[in-house]
Amino acid sequence: MTALLAPLALVALALPAMAEKIPLSQLSAYLNGLTTAESDFTQVNADGSISTGKIFIRRPGRVRFEYAAPDDSLVMAGGGQVAIFDAKSNQPPEQYPLSRTPLSLILAENVDLGRARMVVGHVEDGNSTRVVAQDPENPEYGSIEMVFTANPVELRQWVITDDVGGQTTVILGELRKGGNLAPSLFSIANETSKRQN
Repeated sequence: MTALLAPLALVALALPAMAEKIPLSQLSAYLNGLTTAESDFTQVNADGSISTGKIFIRRPGRVRFEYAAPDDSLVMAGGGQVAIFDAKSNQPPEQYPLSRTPLSLILAENVDLGRARMVVGHVEDGNSTRVVAQDPENPEYGSIEMVFTANPVELRQWVITDDVGGQTTVILGELRKGGNLAPSLFSIANETSKRQN
């Protein structure tokens, strides 16, 4: 019997060690320590189209997506609102509360992934840890799946599933953290008046 099991033991030793699942407390601490960050990003939209651009994050509560040509649109969150500026329109931006989007979960002042019913998935996937989170009080708002790598912990991408099941994937480039991002970069009122002039 031992002779039969020996080759299996060798196969097991030859396989690469799987990454450990990063604990939720460590991921919460990482997100809470992320005050400002910027990166290039690639976005895969629900219809399969692809957009690229730059993202600026200033926690809590602020993010700015600047989409590259030919899209040239802008999505930003600030002052508790999300605004979508359409480059092809001279209308005021479409706005809705940040609290109604799953992105609010990582932009919150205090991220606590250990909160009851917030995390509905936490798995190790090869070299990354995937966490699916939702608003425990309003799961109907959709969910966000975040992908982290370890050593050091780094957020690599997220997938937002909206309230009707559409999925948008944002793949981050290298995050440059700790820069000085002016509050005006996240001011919906400033951006609106700038575009009207």
